[in-house]
Amino acid sequence: MMILPEVRSSFGRDDGALLVQLLAAHGEPADEWMHTLAERGIDPLLDHPLIGRAILADSGISRLPLTLVSYVILRRCLLEAGVESRLLADYLTSLFIHFGHVGQAYRISPHDDREYHYLVDLVEDLSDAKGREGLLLRAHLGNLSLWLSGLFPDWIDHRVHRRGGPGLDYYETMGQTGYALAAESPLARRISLDRMYREVAAHFTSMRRALNRFSDRFLTPHAVSPVDRVLRQVRDDFEAGRLQA
Repeated sequence: MMILPEVRSSFGRDDGALLVQLLAAHGEPADEWMHTLAERGIDPLLDHPLIGRAILADSGISRLPLTLVSYVILRRCLLEAGVESRLLADYLTSLFIHFGHVGQAYRISPHDDREYHYLVDLVEDLSDAKGREGLLLRAHLGNLSLWLSGLFPDWIDHRVHRRGGPGLDYYETMGQTGYALAAESPLARRISLDRMYREVAAHFTSMRRALNRFSDRFLTPHAVSPVDRVLRQVRDDFEAGRLQA
């Protein structure tokens, strides 16, 4: 299955009205935001600095579709990581939703029985793959690298320190390579996905850090090894220029 950036296009006026209600509960003028929704669409609401907090502060999560909640939170994490592209926020949300289904992170499509738990196995198979299968394998190398390094950085750090496994830089290299190869696929050019894959490859590290923020805050707020997590966060902040030596 090709993962496509199509979450944003699924949002309708009713979704926008729910966001307006949440903002109104936090002091924003509902009439003005309904006018904005009618004139400019839902993007200004999705990008509002308060909307993530409004969703998390009350019953917003239970009232809103998973796709909408996921997009808003991931978009905010990406903005914090310096990634402003709505296209990349859309793609990352699609990836998160799709891979969130049991087993899908390890298959190139729902109907393919092969499972890939190691990136090296993907590399071995994609060397001879052509056409649609070749594109799926290349994109999946990028997707799986981003999924693992983004949502499970503590697990990767644990394997580095306890078992000598590859670190985050390995996953970044493999992920960037997968997306770059996907961008070069003739099929990707025909279906106009080549530019998006190039953008994901170029912003892979920042997208990984955004997913790390998401995971640290909402999925695994209590680290097994708090010291390792703090060291990773400090290292990322330093490399991103948010800290000085």
